[in-house]
Amino acid sequence: MKQEQIAVIGAGVIGCAIAWALSREGRQVLVLDRAPPGMAGASFGNVGHIAAELVQPLPSRSLLLGFWRELYVLGGALDIPLRRIPALLPWARRFAAATALRETNTRHLAPLVAPAVDETARLLAEIGKPGLLRRNGHYEVWRGRKARKLCAAQATATARLGIPTEPAGAEWLRGLAASISAAAPPGDFAALKFTGTGHVTDPWQVVQALVDAAMLRGARIARAEVRSIEVHPDRVDVRTTGGVEHAGTVVIAAGAWAAPLLEGLGLRVPLEAARGYHVELAGADPVADAPILYADHHIVVTPMAGRLRASSYMDFVGLDAPPDSRKIDRLLQRLGRLGYDCSRAGAPWWGPRPVLPDYLPGIGRVPDTRVFYAIGHQHIGLTLAAVTAQLLADLVAQRTPRHDVRPFDLRRFGVPGRRVTV
Repeated sequence: MKQEQIAVIGAGVIGCAIAWALSREGRQVLVLDRAPPGMAGASFGNVGHIAAELVQPLPSRSLLLGFWRELYVLGGALDIPLRRIPALLPWARRFAAATALRETNTRHLAPLVAPAVDETARLLAEIGKPGLLRRNGHYEVWRGRKARKLCAAQATATARLGIPTEPAGAEWLRGLAASISAAAPPGDFAALKFTGTGHVTDPWQVVQALVDAAMLRGARIARAEVRSIEVHPDRVDVRTTGGVEHAGTVVIAAGAWAAPLLEGLGLRVPLEAARGYHVELAGADPVADAPILYADHHIVVTPMAGRLRASSYMDFVGLDAPPDSRKIDRLLQRLGRLGYDCSRAGAPWWGPRPVLPDYLPGIGRVPDTRVFYAIGHQHIGLTLAAVTAQLLADLVAQRTPRHDVRPFDLRRFGVPGRRVTV
């Protein structure tokens, strides 16, 4: 019996992991994206951190009351332009409402996030690329007179969540202080090592490896921009700039561009694009073979193949806003003050992270259809790629998923109208 075609919309790390999981089960898979795999969205530019520590969704009462301290105009990493406030208000109200549900939402999210390093290791071993993963944990660093107090508070908070940490060694701290003090006046340092996390040496290579593995199982990759999805009794039509693709099943994994496709099927999708930036320092020596989060500056620096990648910012500037060169300049200046040689910094990158207001992903099925979705993975798309691929393979095969996906159903945001059916 001929297999029905499954169209996966989106060739980021989530879409390509899903394509691999489906093709591994013998499914006939077509991946559609307007750009080459891993190039259009956050998958190309992420900092490579497997963030198994981020078991709590971001919305919290403390952040809600003190977010203004993190604004870009005050030296922080958060940018909300005045022109965007009217459009962002409905999303912000949902974010505020989610603060009351943080404990419940943590119980939903943590089982997906906590085993992320093991799940990523399994996935990379399956596709023959285990060497792309480093399981060396990561560091969080504070500097200044409150450094030790902030470090101790973080250690207490992570212990409460069951996240393994240990104080950074004295020798490592001395090396860090020496590298920074060469560029700035000396000060107090404190650092916490997270022992259960990891990083990949090149996120784009992860996507390419997934694509190659899926194609060896018969998957096809096509360049096309998807305009709409039409559900029929016997098929699903995917209308693209190049024509119409007929499929038995569709999986929407289009990142920050997913909302119009799903809203056309009757779901409410309050998706925002939180832009991040990165710069790369070719040939720079890492302080450790592990990511370092400089908490005071909201900068993460990850050692990758032949370079360091430094990332920061969370800009709610809109999906199509032009890049802001001031942010790149500030990022490079701060890296210089942290002791990094920025003389050979490469071309900067910027891209959108797809964020739902409760900071839970959207994973599920459009009611009464063979259309599934995996969207809104915010800052942890790479972290959740392996487990999300498993969940979607289970849903498509009509198996009971390994984790309860009901909390991630987009109908939690309400259903504005009937699904469009042709």
